[in-house]
Amino acid sequence: MPCAGQGARSGSATPKQYQLLAGTPMVLHTLAAFQAVSRVRQVWIVVAPADRFLTLDLPGVHLARCGGSSRAETVYNGLKALREGGAADMDWVLVHDAARCLITPQQIEVLIDAGEHDPIGGLLALKLPDTLKVEVAGRVAATLDREDKWLAQTPQMFRLGALLAALQAQADSQFAGVTDESSAMELAGHSPRLVPGSAQNFKVTYPEDFGLAEIILRSRA
Repeated sequence: MPCAGQGARSGSATPKQYQLLAGTPMVLHTLAAFQAVSRVRQVWIVVAPADRFLTLDLPGVHLARCGGSSRAETVYNGLKALREGGAADMDWVLVHDAARCLITPQQIEVLIDAGEHDPIGGLLALKLPDTLKVEVAGRVAATLDREDKWLAQTPQMFRLGALLAALQAQADSQFAGVTDESSAMELAGHSPRLVPGSAQNFKVTYPEDFGLAEIILRSRA
């Protein structure tokens, strides 16, 4: 279930996820990766209710105009729409940020292989490669041990019912402390599995990220 519509803008009037990379809107690169995985039965793209940038008529692809004011609320609303659409609580759901448009079908398959027999589920992540500093007033206050630190990525894969319940428990607090699906599951007392991802599966965030993503996509083509 790639999520679009809540991402930051890159300075253009067009939302980030719809800007062109290698001649194609970013979100469609993401969609193509999930469509190439035969074990993914349906793809739901969650956008803001007023979003009119995206229109789709593709088999197995659903556009849900129920995005919220935050990532967590958007995913929560999307999961409810997915359940209303006939999905069962024991179905696996892969939640992905459309801005991670360099995800590959192979990486999605790796996550499914690692997570489908796990009692909780898991997420793609990358071991922290750099030295980690603590800052106070613009100066280094401490250096942290990076040995056990990981950078969370997406997709993140959990059972529909379990993830929906974990987000429901945080809804009254406006999802305070929920920065991704794994953090919601952690707050519910679970320990999701870390599945090694790829450095290329970065979130297009800063202006220079667009140029790098363009180079990678064209090199793959």
